Amino acid sequence: MRTILHSDCNGFFASVECLYNPQLRDKPVAVCGDKDKRHGIILAKNEIAKKFNIKTGEPIWQAQQKCPELVTASAHYDRYIRFSKLCREIYSDYTDNIEPFGLDEAWLDVTGSTLLYGSGENIAQEIRHRIKAELGITVSIGVSFNKIFAKLGSDYKKPDAVTVITKENYKDIVWNLKASDLLYVGRATEKKLKQLGVFTIGDLANFPLTLLRKNFGKWADILYSFSNGLDFSPVMKSDEVAAVKSIGNSTTAIRDLENFEDAKIIFMVLCDSVCRRMREQGYRAKTVCISIRNTELYSFTRQKKLECSTNLTSDILNASLELFKENYAFDKNIRSLGVSVSDFEPDTVSHQTSIFIDENSVIKQEQLDTALDSIKNRFGNFSINPCKLMFDKNLSGFNPKEEHTVHPVGYF
Repeated sequence: MRTILHSDCNGFFASVECLYNPQLRDKPVAVCGDKDKRHGIILAKNEIAKKFNIKTGEPIWQAQQKCPELVTASAHYDRYIRFSKLCREIYSDYTDNIEPFGLDEAWLDVTGSTLLYGSGENIAQEIRHRIKAELGITVSIGVSFNKIFAKLGSDYKKPDAVTVITKENYKDIVWNLKASDLLYVGRATEKKLKQLGVFTIGDLANFPLTLLRKNFGKWADILYSFSNGLDFSPVMKSDEVAAVKSIGNSTTAIRDLENFEDAKIIFMVLCDSVCRRMREQGYRAKTVCISIRNTELYSFTRQKKLECSTNLTSDILNASLELFKENYAFDKNIRSLGVSVSDFEPDTVSHQTSIFIDENSVIKQEQLDTALDSIKNRFGNFSINPCKLMFDKNLSGFNPKEEHTVHPVGYF
């Protein structure tokens, strides 16, 4: 039987900020986005702030209504990345099967380490003590026989705790938890489950699979497996690179977007970033997806398949603008936009083109993109840009490629 740990750094961003500013330790602290750039939401909070029911993702003003004494701190991602690496260095003393789940979480398969270091619980306790003593932050660790229950264990008792979930006790611990505590049961899934009379993980585990499939399709088997502890997915090796499934960027504009020309400026910047990243990684994509969020915070996505795979900026931009025109009529102003691409193939592979495409034009566009990439890599992102972006430098003056932070997240 496997021994899997899931380690979760408690209030990670806020804990790191309190390390750099010790005078904040005994105060309610929240790490927030930049209000001047309209990113004014709670990104993380410490344990004291949690007692005021402050939630990640809520606006700063709303959190301050709950807790007038709340201290807000700016985010410093370089610090968080550093501490994330330091945690993994400690993990690596016990196993090389380390799979990150965001900056602050990771699974560890310590099955082969128990003869050296004792039981999974012993290893978890040792890691917990070391991170607290060596790094000055705390972790909660779940110990179980699969990844899903190990993650539930790390969430079960916080902060600075270890919870062991075994084949003997999981029904007493896991099955009494809310269904929404299970990985990938979001608001929409939870609402649908409640309509079926499923409120706990135990209800889900004992719900007829045939009825579950009628309501959730192939996703039903995953929900059923997760709730019954039938997860056999391996923990990746620390040097194993997950396949890239999509590349994207999004932004909250510095002001509301009032018309198509405003949106086009944002799309031009986003598509340039996405395609430069795609070319750097040696991919062409066949699916383009855009995301739109209006000023009432209603958001949705739309996507389309392209006739031929591409990494040309003009192709991805044209597809994004077509999707936008087809799906948005500006009944409300827009707050944020996003662009992503998927369905990749290596750019070294020959691919079928359409008889309606001028190959000479494609070659010229490839040469242009390559030249622009070279100039920007050498002289900076703003060294050369389409004149369209000069009409509103405030709106176009952001750099999603260099500001982009890759967070290794994804269970599947």
